[in-house]
Amino acid sequence: MVFVHVSEKEGDEPIELPAEEDGTLLLSTLQAQFPESSGLQYRNVDTKAVRGVRSNEGRLYSPSEETGWGEYHYFCVFPKKNKRQSEDNLENSTAKTKRTEAHLRCFDLIVLGLSYNTTEQDLREYFETYGDVVKAEIKKDTRSGHSKGFGFVRFGSYDVQMHVLSKRHSIDGRWCEVKVPASRGMGNQEPGKVFVGRCTEDIEADDLREYFSKFGEVIDVFIPKPFRAFSFVTFLDPYVPRVVCGEKHIIKGVSVHVSTADKKNVQNKNQLFQTNNYNNLDNNFKMQPANNFRMHPANNFSMHSFNPHGYQMNRVMN
Repeated sequence: MVFVHVSEKEGDEPIELPAEEDGTLLLSTLQAQFPESSGLQYRNVDTKAVRGVRSNEGRLYSPSEETGWGEYHYFCVFPKKNKRQSEDNLENSTAKTKRTEAHLRCFDLIVLGLSYNTTEQDLREYFETYGDVVKAEIKKDTRSGHSKGFGFVRFGSYDVQMHVLSKRHSIDGRWCEVKVPASRGMGNQEPGKVFVGRCTEDIEADDLREYFSKFGEVIDVFIPKPFRAFSFVTFLDPYVPRVVCGEKHIIKGVSVHVSTADKKNVQNKNQLFQTNNYNNLDNNFKMQPANNFRMHPANNFSMHSFNPHGYQMNRVMN
């Protein structure tokens, strides 16, 4: 059996693809290893130019009838549209990653409830058990030089920072609170929640958690039941929603819409759902008077509309 040495790009390590008995290489065999490829090229040893391999009706033919495929190293040809699309996706992904990294930077965390005997060295040594500590500072009184009972710490890794925020800390025998300073506009470190719209029933909570975890630690995923085509994802870091909102997100092949989940928006969405339910209920139970009662004078009934709950029918006594 003859094998053809093929790689995706020139210079990559090739793999061997089996040729047919007539010496041709099936395009389906090539695409099984290199999806969306449409042909092969190779570099001529003498001219140093790139040459294409002849293709006809789903078969690729060797460059020479005498020597066959030879010892050439072949590389794939892809349609320009797909190649450009792949490059655009790579550029968009890179730009998106850079924007995310620019937002998700480390900042000073305030440490409250420290013992007055805790030193900056003690503070640094404690938090170095989590990761690289860039800064460890104890706030002191300017006159006495004594500790004020709180300090600041900054880490070199965003992941470490979020891990520290999610834990309880006992430093020198005292339970301390580590939080984001109110000066960053995050108040009491409330988690950040986003609304995820255009969901399909195939997208489960684990899928949402796995996808959004690359932006920050996910502490909750809520999918309403019965299914309503949207969900909520809650991050530990309240700053993450600013990063994910406005970006393009594709989960399991579905382009979902991500927006902030403030209380007003949540109430509006719930109200809309309730309204739709009431409308459906109303459509199911509408009464058509003509379909239920056909009144004839001979029946000796008269109708009065003063009853607040509907029509009242009284027998006319002779």
